[in-house]
Amino acid sequence: MELHIRSVQSEDAPSIAQLSDQLGYHSNYEAIKTRIDLMLKDSNHQVFVAILNQQIVGWIHGFYVLKVESDPFMEIGGLIVDNQFRKMGIGKKLVQQIVIWSADHHISKLRVRCNTIRLESHKFYETIGFKLNKEQKVFDRIPD
Repeated sequence: MELHIRSVQSEDAPSIAQLSDQLGYHSNYEAIKTRIDLMLKDSNHQVFVAILNQQIVGWIHGFYVLKVESDPFMEIGGLIVDNQFRKMGIGKKLVQQIVIWSADHHISKLRVRCNTIRLESHKFYETIGFKLNKEQKVFDRIPD
């Protein structure tokens, strides 16, 4: 069983949708395909998939963040590894791909945000070198 990591393709949308469901992010594959197609045209975004035995078993999305008040950084927008394939180093290898992509863009700072209830994710990120910076609340405004 050899793990292969490559850039996302539009055809990966159904597998990405299925994996996303495992963490409670329900989205249809057509909507995901549309977003992937937009990201493929935008050099500020990168998505990688992990393939094992010709099956997508994980994905990661990284994006460039430019803010007025701080130096640019990259952020992990999402990372999911199939429940059946966790604790095999796949998540770590996907994060390493984003680290390489960030370095290629001369950005050294990489950030990730985790839901406060995802304690296993917190432990994972701390084990691979991330340090807790702050906790915050997220507010969304949805127009009527």
